[in-house]
Amino acid sequence: MLPSPGSLFSPDSPLVHAVVPAVNVEPRAAGVAPTLLILHYTGMSSAERAVAWLACAQSRVSCHYVVDEVGRITQLVPERLRAWHAGISYWAGVTDVNSASIGIEIHNPGHEDGYPDFSRAQMAAVTALSADIARRFGIRSRDILAHSDVAPSRKIDPGEKFDWRAFHRSGVGHWVEPVPVDPDDLGFETGYVGAAVLEFQRLLARYGYGVAETGTLDVGTAFVVRAFQLHFRPARVDGRLDRSTLETARRLLDAGRLT
Repeated sequence: MLPSPGSLFSPDSPLVHAVVPAVNVEPRAAGVAPTLLILHYTGMSSAERAVAWLACAQSRVSCHYVVDEVGRITQLVPERLRAWHAGISYWAGVTDVNSASIGIEIHNPGHEDGYPDFSRAQMAAVTALSADIARRFGIRSRDILAHSDVAPSRKIDPGEKFDWRAFHRSGVGHWVEPVPVDPDDLGFETGYVGAAVLEFQRLLARYGYGVAETGTLDVGTAFVVRAFQLHFRPARVDGRLDRSTLETARRLLDAGRLT
């Protein structure tokens, strides 16, 4: 029997420090179990305010977990239920990402309010929690994603400061070493048409991103380029398709065959 919205429940992970039940929850779509893990940042001034907002009815949002700046983990939604964290999103054919995912909000005020570094304690807690969730549900490394990966036209979190390299080296998430940025290579801007764009679109569509294979660097593709850079080529995030971005995508797809 499902708990009523806002009712207390037992945490799913032994890593949880506190439970604050959220109101905006519902059953997952019939027959759907979590195959994706989505990382966000809160974009609020404090973790306490974020937890309160994510738990209340008027927010119209929720998530499964919040990790504060000292690594304290609060669970808001039981993993067996659908939280409202991804919004309109897409990954590898999945359009109801909320039903197919677990969402972790990492406290950070975000790009509009200084965007500080994620602390070591916070990264350690996110890594441990993600590893625990991935192990229990069998979530693949390549399906541990940024909010920006599944909603590239709307979201940029958790952003370029999230250390995906260290995350991967700890055994969680997918990563390849990006090809170094050439400062003289400014890349193609929106409107460019060519074979390099089509190749990038095909590579990213195969990986899971929602991008049409048109050969044109349209606005939608530019958002996907930015999302890819935020996750896999954070040295320069500009939405322009340069050699470093394209060659890093090639590396990623080659490595992706193994995960």
